[in-house]
Amino acid sequence: MSDAMSDAMSDAVSEPTSEAGSDLPGAPGAVPEAPPALPVRSPLPTALAGQSVLIVGGSSGIGLAAARLLRELGARVVLAGRDRARLDAAREALATDGAAATAGEAGGPAAGPGGPDAAGVRTFTADVQDEEALAAGWDEAGAIDHVLVTAGGIGGGPIREAGRKAVEETVDSRLWGSYAVARVAARRLPPGGSLTFFSGTYLIRPIPGAAAAIGSVGAVEAMTRALAVELAPDRIRVNAVRSGSVDTPLLRRLLLNGGPAEGPEAEARLAAAGASTPLGRFGTAEEAAAAALTLMANTYITGTVLTMDGGQLLA
Repeated sequence: MSDAMSDAMSDAVSEPTSEAGSDLPGAPGAVPEAPPALPVRSPLPTALAGQSVLIVGGSSGIGLAAARLLRELGARVVLAGRDRARLDAAREALATDGAAATAGEAGGPAAGPGGPDAAGVRTFTADVQDEEALAAGWDEAGAIDHVLVTAGGIGGGPIREAGRKAVEETVDSRLWGSYAVARVAARRLPPGGSLTFFSGTYLIRPIPGAAAAIGSVGAVEAMTRALAVELAPDRIRVNAVRSGSVDTPLLRRLLLNGGPAEGPEAEARLAAAGASTPLGRFGTAEEAAAAALTLMANTYITGTVLTMDGGQLLA
């Protein structure tokens, strides 16, 4: 062995003498920082009682249904969306749903826009992509234990016709919106907190004319798994619900082609469309929301994409 090679090997195995070396794992005097403990509680949704949940996109559809279920469980709900009028309507609806007794005990009318009403519902306006607005609303609302993201559409058009501008809003709300919420949540969720996204079965069974939107849904599922790994040391869980066709205002707009969303005719057309599914109907917003609450409540589920489609992928 040459003297040069011997010297190089000697240098390679010598103990580090710099200050940086003393911080290496296993170095004398180094004390590894212990990760936070993983909270353990009942995995049933009833364990969400007393916890705070931020729903981004909670003014209608699955988000609003989740808010109703959470309030029935005794959770504190914060709704975020970009339309103040719709948020106010959602909060009023939640306050009306079985909240009369609570309001009577609290004494006093509901708060003004954005403030908590007597039933404990708070709202703030923020576009799903606006990190600053999301962070400001979160900080004003107080501590949050779980985040549910339901915002995002399925718009687009045929690939030969729809350029980038035509699909930007859909892709941005789905992908960059989810990313923005995750950035805000990663800095604020406590150990044991969770972040839950929504994707859809169109990712597995695509429909024509929605390539960009479906691509962004696929990105959300990939991001779910990646964030589950990245945030696991902080004991923050990340999951997604892959829902099938669910009876929401969005689905009604797509199926009814701009026709009346309510009434006998609308119900008949919706029932006829759902009859071809294995269970003979489309899912309800509450059923989809309940799947998200399951992921939220179980402290040992992370990196999971839960399919909730009534067997639609099997048909």
